Amino acid sequence: MSIENDNNVNENSVEDIVSRYRPELLKITPYLRWLKDNAKQEVAQSYNSSDLKSMPFPVYDANLLAFVKAAQTTNLLDRNYVYVYTRNRLNSAKDEIAFIQDADIRHMDDLAGILSKYILSGMTKGTVWAEGVYNGVLYLVVNKMDELCRFWGQEDTHPLA
Repeated sequence: MSIENDNNVNENSVEDIVSRYRPELLKITPYLRWLKDNAKQEVAQSYNSSDLKSMPFPVYDANLLAFVKAAQTTNLLDRNYVYVYTRNRLNSAKDEIAFIQDADIRHMDDLAGILSKYILSGMTKGTVWAEGVYNGVLYLVVNKMDELCRFWGQEDTHPLA
C-alpha cells in the first residue's frame, strides 16, 4: 500500500494510522449516504440489444461510477487484497460483514483490503461493484473506516491517550 508514514509519529501508532487514512477517506465518504440508501437495490441494469447481436453488458448508476472513480484516486487500494481474505478466512459477504463489524483501528489495512477487492475485481468482473452495493459491504467498510478515524482522531478523547 502506498500510504506512508511522514515520520512525525511512531509508525503504526493510532496517530499514524489516522493521519494516513483520514485524507484518503475524505474522498469517498461523500458517497456513504448513497451507498446506504441503495443497499438491497439493483444499481446496474443489463443492456442487451437484439439488433446488435452482442453480449449483454452492465449499465451502472452514475453515483456508483462516481464512487468507484473516487475510490480509484485514493491510496486505499491494494492489489494484494487476496492475502487479507486468506489471513482472515473471508469467503463470503457474510464473513466480510462479520469481520467489518468486529474490526478496530488495528484492522484498517484489512478493511482497505476488503474495499480493494470490490473496487479492483469490479474492473474485470462486471457484477462485483453492484454486488458490493447490494449486499451492503461497500457501505459498511467505508463507514467503519470513517467511524474508526473519527473516534481515534479526536484529540485526548480516546482511552489510550
